[in-house]
Amino acid sequence: MTALSAKATTLLELHKPGDPVILPTVWDAWSGNLAAEAGFSALTIGSHPVADSVGKADNEGMDYQDLLTRVKQITSAVDLPISVDIESGYGLSAAQLIEGLLDAGGVGLNIEDTVHSEGGRLRDAQEHADLVGELRKAADAAGVHVVVNARTDLFIKQNGDEADRVDRAIARLKLAADAGADVLYPVGRHDDETQRRLTSELPLPINAIGLPDQDDKAALAALGVGRVSFGPFFQKVLAGHATELLARWK
Repeated sequence: MTALSAKATTLLELHKPGDPVILPTVWDAWSGNLAAEAGFSALTIGSHPVADSVGKADNEGMDYQDLLTRVKQITSAVDLPISVDIESGYGLSAAQLIEGLLDAGGVGLNIEDTVHSEGGRLRDAQEHADLVGELRKAADAAGVHVVVNARTDLFIKQNGDEADRVDRAIARLKLAADAGADVLYPVGRHDDETQRRLTSELPLPINAIGLPDQDDKAALAALGVGRVSFGPFFQKVLAGHATELLARWK
């Protein structure tokens, strides 16, 4: 566990509000090597692009073992700290999730508050915070400070009244921070005013989603973001280029 612990510490230290770590979102050994050779210091593995790469649906259309098989392939090929999107937890206990993650070589995780196995319901704020706390305890028991990125889907699900959605997201993520999260992820595309509120009012580094062909690091840094990942959009941009290339040969 010593090597994993060192990678977890490195990953955590890379999160600097105003100087965000860029974590290209990869899905297999090829894309992982592509990002590593480009000089990035750490990576994240996205559930959506992994699911697409194995012909299964996002939102837990694959199971945890499907994901871990791909994680092991990537960590065997790339010697960098890697965070893994574990969706809403696949109905497993925190101990099972942490054990599988570490066995596969991951040192960070995203955990959503949407429960895909229960019709896509949103966990209530304390329920999600409790899960974050269980993951922190399980990681501590394993001797690795797994970097926990607590995600809320309030924005992408357009949950509740828009008038107080930012307030509710902040309250929800503060509970997750208190429970042991290291990073907070109000997933979605936000206007600058909303992004500034999130980065200024939340107590931990904020993960923003970046469009790799449109956004830039400096603009997100100016908004106080501490981490940028690409979600499914890196894969989608590459797919667009591939479609154009292949069209020449029809």
